[in-house]
Amino acid sequence: MKNSKYVYLFEEANGTNKKLFGGKGAGLAEMTRMGLSVPSGFIVTTEACLHYYENKRNFLEALWKRCRIT
Repeated sequence: MKNSKYVYLFEEANGTNKKLFGGKGAGLAEMTRMGLSVPSGFIVTTEACLHYYENKRNFLEALWKRCRIT
């Protein structure tokens, strides 16, 4: 089953889910949960990356909406 959420803040992510967040994303999420000094950031999931490549390198509209600065 595909995940419908493609962008997570470090604070929202689970450091044990390397399949969804990738190794770096999961590591940063875990360090954040441990209280280490990690700059604010976000993770674009591996599912979003796979979708990008499967769709001729076109970004998902959901990613653009999430990443827009208003």
